[in-house]
Amino acid sequence: MPISEPPEVPDWRSLVDSPDVDWDAVATSAEGPEGELPLTDEMLRIWPSGDLFGLSQNAGMGWKPSDVARDPFLILSTQGGLRAEDGSPIALGYHTGHWEIGLLVKAAAEEFKRRGAVPFAAMVSDPCDGRSQGTTGMMDSLPYRNDAAVVFRRLIRSLPLRKGVLGVATCDKGLPAMMLALAGSPRLPSVLVPGGVTLPPRSGEDAGKIQTIGARYAHGEIDVETAADYGCRACATPGGGCQFLGTAATAQVVAEALGMSLPHSALAPSGQPVWLDMARRSARALVELARRGATSNKVLTDAAIRNAMIVHAAFGGSTNLLLHIPAIAHAAGLRRPDVVDWHEINIKVPRLVSVLPNGPVPHPTVRVFLAGGVPEAMLHLRGLGLLDESALTASGTTLGRLLDWWETSERRRRSRDRLYKEDGVDPDDVIMSPARARERGLTSTVTFPRGNLAPHGSVIKSTAIDPTVVDADGVYRKLGPARVFTREHDAVAAIKGQAEVPVKAGDVVVLIGRGPLGAGMEEIYQVTSALKFLPFGKEVAVLTDARFSGVSTGACVGHVSPEALAGGPLGKVRDGDLIRIVVDRVRLEGSIDMVGPEGVDVGPEGGARLLAERSPHPRLSPDPDLPDDVRLWAALQEASGGVWGGCVYDVEAILAAMGRAGG
Repeated sequence: MPISEPPEVPDWRSLVDSPDVDWDAVATSAEGPEGELPLTDEMLRIWPSGDLFGLSQNAGMGWKPSDVARDPFLILSTQGGLRAEDGSPIALGYHTGHWEIGLLVKAAAEEFKRRGAVPFAAMVSDPCDGRSQGTTGMMDSLPYRNDAAVVFRRLIRSLPLRKGVLGVATCDKGLPAMMLALAGSPRLPSVLVPGGVTLPPRSGEDAGKIQTIGARYAHGEIDVETAADYGCRACATPGGGCQFLGTAATAQVVAEALGMSLPHSALAPSGQPVWLDMARRSARALVELARRGATSNKVLTDAAIRNAMIVHAAFGGSTNLLLHIPAIAHAAGLRRPDVVDWHEINIKVPRLVSVLPNGPVPHPTVRVFLAGGVPEAMLHLRGLGLLDESALTASGTTLGRLLDWWETSERRRRSRDRLYKEDGVDPDDVIMSPARARERGLTSTVTFPRGNLAPHGSVIKSTAIDPTVVDADGVYRKLGPARVFTREHDAVAAIKGQAEVPVKAGDVVVLIGRGPLGAGMEEIYQVTSALKFLPFGKEVAVLTDARFSGVSTGACVGHVSPEALAGGPLGKVRDGDLIRIVVDRVRLEGSIDMVGPEGVDVGPEGGARLLAERSPHPRLSPDPDLPDDVRLWAALQEASGGVWGGCVYDVEAILAAMGRAGG
């Protein structure tokens, strides 16, 4: 909507002059802080000038001069927006996930100060994947993660005397960026504070479903009044990540499973006392880690990475963590897990958590927290012998000792009791035992289909396929004609019925050229959400070299590799081609194949021959709005192992590629 003009348009002179300023009150010098810096002969002779000048800066900002040389601790956050003291907005943030975390920073800083340390705070805010859905802003979403991690690491190194780093972050890209930064600072103690979740409305729709109001309205499913009412109330509290187990919530779970966060910290309700308490305890933990010399490389190990992958599978987490966990491993100097590792773990690990969007009951994330969160799921996983209990955690002790404590803790009892008393929900129906999970029909999380359209692999959250289109043997089978799109906007218009040829039941939507090289590997939740809440949506499948939101559901295959613009066969599909999709949700095996043109089934091998003979789709090209800095990111990550390598910057691989190019 346009900005409203005042009754009288101001003269330009009022914009450049300041007639009400008292120029006689402008000072040109000041007395400066009272007191003396705690300097010594040794400090003056040996310390770098930067460290000495830093003490002057500390005093100049108002810290007590006699205390400015005490141990400094850095608090990094993704804070966004500007809140008044009463919580009202002065300037909005991009999303609720970074709106309140300044309160966590304040609580942690006060705790550092109480313990005789000197807290520093810096921030690198983050975008919102929900806000940028369907816009050119989405092209910057995944590249932002790498850029923010670089800036965070630069900020860490720019405070040379820091004794440790406390990271505070919440959402889809800011939290993974923070984990990359802490992992990439291996010789420093660090603790990560997850920023928690927002609460769902008592009446209305969650933050995932509400993003479909446009598609549902276009099909006459809801009216304007309903859309306006529900849209107003979807984010029922002002802070925290979304109420579903999307990428933001899954990243919080993974951070705790890695040992980077204190136990039972992921998914805490933002703004509440239990949430602030977490920040204070995390500050105390960091001080203790620093005292003991327990650096992050003692926490982030191959065992920690594997534990995180196991917990991810048990929660049924977002497929975006298939990008982030390998990136964290790379930042920590560890081996990056590959498709084989993911498949092996998902075969062994049962899904135990019933939560939005996977179900079977759509519990919001705050209920997962009250049911016991990560340590509760880990108790069950320990019983199966799946976890490495020797892994060190941010608490300063091992995972095994933490789980021993959790099992009989007062915290566990009171948290689970609160869930039952407040919502009438049995916590064991939210985080289930393996036996109960089998009884309720929970299946493992992800499958990695291959085939002539994905020779290097792809991924589908097989738990999220509508069970009514899955055969009795647990296999999803789909044979349908391709509807090829090179722009997300065109696919959405066809799904909404606003194109000359609308998408219909039975179609396979093939969205190409949306990987890193084409569109920054955009997240296409707009497509999957539009289908989910339409009557025929479950009868439509999606294939793409883009990625999906963690809240996406349906027969949606993403991360198709190689991407179309890197020569992937997906870029050669034409309208009307027969596409066969097979996903075995029990054995976690699958395939995606082009099996013939225009309704003629020649099988996967025949389809492969046809694809080999074809040139790329005539409309396949990088998005014309793709920024140059995203193109640079895409080229660098491609040289570094691409999507299945975590979309990282592997410096040695990049330098080697440059050498080959130059030779």
